Amino acid sequence: MHDEKTIGITGASGALGKELTKLFREKGFKVIGFTHSKNNHEINNNSPNEWIEWQCGKEFLLREHLKKIDILILNHGIYDVSKKHSSYENSIEINALSKFKFLNLFESLAIKNNSLIAKEIWINTSEAEILPALNPSYEISKSLIGQLVSFKKNLLDKNTKKKLKIKKIILGPFKSELNPIGIMNPKFVSNKIYNFASLNIFLIIISPNPLSYILFPIKELYYFLYCKFLIISKFNN
Repeated sequence: MHDEKTIGITGASGALGKELTKLFREKGFKVIGFTHSKNNHEINNNSPNEWIEWQCGKEFLLREHLKKIDILILNHGIYDVSKKHSSYENSIEINALSKFKFLNLFESLAIKNNSLIAKEIWINTSEAEILPALNPSYEISKSLIGQLVSFKKNLLDKNTKKKLKIKKIILGPFKSELNPIGIMNPKFVSNKIYNFASLNIFLIIISPNPLSYILFPIKELYYFLYCKFLIISKFNN
């Protein structure tokens, strides 16, 4: 990663977003923070260089801002503990559909990008893709975005693959306002993300659960082979 790149981080005002921001600022990157919060956001050495307010469902309004970004980290999300039907709708909209809209929008910008350096998008899904999180609405939304990202990555055409790199981040429980009893420290997680992201790999797993390091690679291998079958079948037809 080059120190002149611009990083965009959604959920920048959350625990992990703050640590990622600090880390990238320390490394010399410019950081643009995306937030739902209406509160005034200070600009200092530990904050994003620039704050952008946005709303789920209106991601298309961010096109001009996203044009300036080299690496986009999708880190926003909710953990709705209510038992109302709306909790499912909110979780799916924010945790899954919003991130997929960002991904599609960023892909369209990457395709038109004339730079020889590919744009990158890192999507924070969760262990809840396939492991229990004691919250059905959260699990469903994370399973959905996980599948969408895997299909998107494996079905990219050759030209788009040269223009856009997709990375999926699988995180175990870390301490935050959403999860005050999280095991991992967000600073530790942010450093691991940064170090692993420098490698030419799609799947980044950071978890105290050894099952994650077994189950997720198997799951991704299945999607890879399935998508290869789809591509071959389409070609033959």
